[in-house]
Amino acid sequence: MGTILQTSFKPAWWLNNPHLQTLWPTFTRRLPAPPRRIQLLETPDGDFLELAWCGQGHGPLVLLLHGLAGSFDSHYIKGQQWAFLKKGWRSVAMNFRGCGEKPNLTARCYHSGETGDVDYVYRHLHQLEPITPMAAVGFSLGGNVLLKWLGEQKGKLDLFAACAVSVPLQLHLCAETMDQGFSRIYRNRLISELKQYVTQKIHYLEKNGLSEEAQKLKSLGDLSSIRSFWEYDDRVIAGLYPFEDVHDYYEQCSSQRFLGSIQVPTLLIQAIDDPFMTPDVIPASEKTSRYFMMEITSGGGHVGFIQGDMPGKGEYWLEQRIPNFLSSQYAPAG
Repeated sequence: MGTILQTSFKPAWWLNNPHLQTLWPTFTRRLPAPPRRIQLLETPDGDFLELAWCGQGHGPLVLLLHGLAGSFDSHYIKGQQWAFLKKGWRSVAMNFRGCGEKPNLTARCYHSGETGDVDYVYRHLHQLEPITPMAAVGFSLGGNVLLKWLGEQKGKLDLFAACAVSVPLQLHLCAETMDQGFSRIYRNRLISELKQYVTQKIHYLEKNGLSEEAQKLKSLGDLSSIRSFWEYDDRVIAGLYPFEDVHDYYEQCSSQRFLGSIQVPTLLIQAIDDPFMTPDVIPASEKTSRYFMMEITSGGGHVGFIQGDMPGKGEYWLEQRIPNFLSSQYAPAG
C-alpha cells in the first residue's frame, strides 16, 4: 500500500483557477535554456534520440521526460534543469522521437506507453556512469511513460527515486475529459500539432529518400478529419504499433495498472482540478506499492503549480518540490 503525503502547495490567489495555472507559463514564461550539451544517441533500429546534458562534476544525475507535443525546450524541463544545476546536480533531458527540431528517421514516433526508448537511454547512461546515483522525473505523457516503465522493470532498476507530475493514469478517462467543456480547447490545439507532426514527418522522410518509412505513415490515410484523441490514437497509434485498436492501446498503456509493481521510491504530484483529466484517475493507495507516494493538491492545473503573493511574479513550486523530494531519498555513499 502506498502513502498519501500532505502538500505545502497553495495556488497563487491571482491564478486560483485550473486554466490560469495551466496556461500562464505557456504565454508568459520566457526561460532561457541553461548551459547544455546536446547528444545524438543512435538507436538499434537506425534512428536517433536527442539528449540535453546539463551540469558538471560527478553528482547525482536526473533523467527528465517531457509531455505530449513538448520537448526538452519546454519551460518546465528547462526550469527543472536550472533547479538541479543550482543544486549542484546534473540532469539529462530526453526528447521523445521526432520532438526536436530535426525529425527522426523512421515512421516510429512516441506514445503514452512507449517505454523502449526510455529504457535504452537509461541503459546508456548506466553504462557510461555505472556508479552514479540516478533518478528520473516525468511530466504528463512523460510521467505516464515513466510510471509504466518503473512498473514493468520492477526491481531491475538502479534508481534512488522518481517523480511523476500531472499524469494521465487512465488514458480512456483523460480522452473523455478532453472532449468536454473548455478542455476541448487544449484537445484541439494538441490534435492539430500532432497531425502537423505526421504531415511534416512524411515530407521529411520522402525528401531524404526514406520512402518506405514515409509509406507507413501515408498508409494511415487522410488525418484531416480527426477531431479527438480517440480518433487519433485509433488511427495513428494503433496503426503504427501492435495494438488492436484505441481501447487496447489505452488498456495496455495506462500507467495505473503498473503502480503496484513499482520498486523505486516514487512520488506522484497531481492536482484535483487538472483540466486534462478527472480526479477519478487518481488510484486508491491500496492499489499501489509501498514505494509509491502521492501528493494530491486541490489546485495547480496541468503542470502548473504556481504560487506567490505578488501578481505577475509566479513562483514555480515544482522547481522546489521535486528537487527536495529527490534529495530526501538520496543517501550519498559513505
